[in-house]
Amino acid sequence: MTSISVRKETSLKGGRYVAKVDGAEGEAELVFSIRSPVLISADHTGAPDSLRGTGAAGALVEYMVNDARSNGFKIIPLCPYVLAQYKRHPEWEDVMTPGP
Repeated sequence: MTSISVRKETSLKGGRYVAKVDGAEGEAELVFSIRSPVLISADHTGAPDSLRGTGAAGALVEYMVNDARSNGFKIIPLCPYVLAQYKRHPEWEDVMTPGP
């Protein structure tokens, strides 16, 4: 089984979740913007070819969902990948919102 590690990097206006896969080059990222203290937008998810099919992008979204639950914020799924994952996981509706 492949091991995926995820970390969160933040700035005043946003940040990103970053995933690395053991034994693979590169990193996947999910970029977000801070809209308010209790609202972020998931803006873009990207992964290099070396990480395609590893589950790294899915791990990023799951990490973000768990982060939202732990820290009490909601997510606007602007990124098509995040929106598609949300449609597959209706149980995430507690942390997803269509907009401000």
